[in-house]
Amino acid sequence: MPPRKRPEDLRSHRWLGVSDMRSFGHRSRLQQMGFDATDFGAKPVIGIINTWSEINACHAHLRARAEDVKRGVLQAGGFPVELPAMSLAEPFVKPSTMLYRNFLAMEVEELLRSHPLDGAVLLGGCDKTTPGLIMGAISMGIPAIYVPAGPMLRGNWRGEQLGSGSDAWKYWTEKRAGNITEEQWNEIEGGIARSFGTCMVMGTAATMMSIAEALGLTLPGASAIPAADSGHPRMCGAAGRRIVDMVWENLTPEKILTKSAFDNAIKVHMALGGSTNAIIHVVAMARRAGLKLDMQRFDEISREIPVIANIRPSGKYLMEDFFYAGGLRALMRELAGKLDLSCLTVTGKTLRENLDGAEVFQREVIHPLSDPIYAEGATAVLTGNLAPRGCVMKPAAAEKRLLQHRGPALAFEDYNQMAREVERDDLEVTADHILVLKNAGPKGGPGMPEWGMLPIPKRLLKAGVRDMLRISDARMSGTSYGACILHVAPESFVGGPLALVQTGDEIEVDVAVRRIHLHVPDAELARRRAAWKQPPPRYTRGYGAMFSEHIGQADEGCDFDFLAAGAPTPEPEIH
Repeated sequence: MPPRKRPEDLRSHRWLGVSDMRSFGHRSRLQQMGFDATDFGAKPVIGIINTWSEINACHAHLRARAEDVKRGVLQAGGFPVELPAMSLAEPFVKPSTMLYRNFLAMEVEELLRSHPLDGAVLLGGCDKTTPGLIMGAISMGIPAIYVPAGPMLRGNWRGEQLGSGSDAWKYWTEKRAGNITEEQWNEIEGGIARSFGTCMVMGTAATMMSIAEALGLTLPGASAIPAADSGHPRMCGAAGRRIVDMVWENLTPEKILTKSAFDNAIKVHMALGGSTNAIIHVVAMARRAGLKLDMQRFDEISREIPVIANIRPSGKYLMEDFFYAGGLRALMRELAGKLDLSCLTVTGKTLRENLDGAEVFQREVIHPLSDPIYAEGATAVLTGNLAPRGCVMKPAAAEKRLLQHRGPALAFEDYNQMAREVERDDLEVTADHILVLKNAGPKGGPGMPEWGMLPIPKRLLKAGVRDMLRISDARMSGTSYGACILHVAPESFVGGPLALVQTGDEIEVDVAVRRIHLHVPDAELARRRAAWKQPPPRYTRGYGAMFSEHIGQADEGCDFDFLAAGAPTPEPEIH
C-alpha cells in the first residue's frame, strides 16, 4: 500500500490549514455557521454532491440519505459538507434530460474543484445523473465514491406486479387498441409507482447504477438495494465512512477506471440485458478517463456474454426480485470466469475479494451461463450505408421475426409529424413497413430525446400488431422494448444518410450479420444529398446554443468536445 496522506497533504489544507489572512476568512466563515475549530483543519473535507429535488421522485429520499452519509463521514473522522447539484428528473425535464447530462458533469467537476474538498460522495440514480456525476468526478480526479439511489418497490395492479416504464408502454398500447378502459388505466396509474426510488426494471437507471458498481465505484452490492429498504441508509453510512479512508489512501478514480474495469462493466451490462443508453454513457465515461472506447467493443462483448438476468423488459422479474436473488454480486459471481477479478475498487480491495461469498438464491431470476435468457448479449451494433458510424438495437426485446427483415420505409421528418400520422385510421401502413424518424438526435432533438420507441400506428394495433421495425437517431427509454434501431450516427440533422430516406425506400436489417442497408442507388442518394438543406439551429442563445455547437455524436458518447479532450484544469489559486 502507498503511504497514507498526512493532514498537511490534504487538498483542503491550502484553504483551512495555513496561517494567513485568506485562511482566517475561510475558518471564520465556517465558525459563523456554527462549526467549531475542531471540526475542520486536520480532517478530510468530504463533499456530498446531492441531486435531491422535490420534483425528482427517483431522488426523493436523498435529502435524508445525505444525513446518513454525513454520519458515516463523522464516524470516520472527516468533515462532511453537502453541496446541491442539478437534479435531472427523467419524467419532467424537457426536451430531454440528455440535454443536461453534460451540464451536471460540468457542475460536479467545478463544485469539486472550486471548493476545499478532499473527497466526494456522489448521490444519484436517475438515468443521466449517474454518468453525469461520474464524468465530473473523473475529470476532477479527487477520491470519489458513488451512492446509488436504488430502485423503487414493485408496482401492483389487481394482483399483477407492474414494472415502471415497461408496463406503462404495454398498457398504453392496449388502451390505444381499445382493450383497456379509462378506469383501468387510472388504476394502473395509481399503482405502478409505490415508493421513492428509480424505475424498478432494468431500465437506464438500474443499468447505470449496476455499471457503476461493476466499474468498482460503489460499495459491493450497493446498486440493487431497494430505495425503501433499511439496508439503503446503512449502505450510505458505510460509504461515508469509506470515503474518508479513500482520501487518506489517495484512492482516485484513475486508479480504478482501467480498460479492464470498463470491459467488466460492459460484460455485466450484457448479462443484465441492460439499457441501450448505457453505450453512450459508458463511452463518454471511458473517454473522460482517457481510454479509447467505441460502440464496436460493445458488439464484440455482446457476442461473448449472454443475458442471464431474467429482468424486465428483456425478462420477467423486477429489481426487488433481483436484490432478493443475490443482486449484482451474485450475477458477477456467475460471470467470474469472464471478468478481470484483479481490478481495484473503492473498497481498496480487488473485485475478486468483493465477490467472495456471493451466492445466487433464486435461479429463476439469475440464470447460470449454461442456461441463458438470451444466447447473445443485450445489444447489437449495426453498420451500413444508413448508419456508417453505427446504430444500436436490443435484440432480446424484439420479436424474432424482425431480426432479419426487408421492407418499405414510412418516413417522418420530425416527432410532431410522426405523432399525428400514427393516430390516423387511414394511414397507409402494413406490419412490413419500417417506421423512420428523423431529426431526433443530439443536435436535432435537441438533446437526443427518448423518442426511439415509435408508437405502433393505431390502424395496426387494432389488427393485433404489437411490434415492427423502427429506426431513428433518437434514444429510447431503457424500460422500453420492441424492434427499435437507435442512435443512428451521424444523425440526420447534420446530414447523415438518415436525412435522405424517403417513404417507399426499401430498408434491409440483418441483426445476425450486424447489417443495416438502404436500398437506394448511390446516384439517387447523391441527388438527394445535393438537394438537402441544413435545418436552422434549435437554439440561438444560452446553454442550448453551447450544447448545439459542441455536442458530439452518439458514437462519441455525446460529450462536449472541450470536455472530452485537453490537459487537466489546474488547481485554483488561493488568493
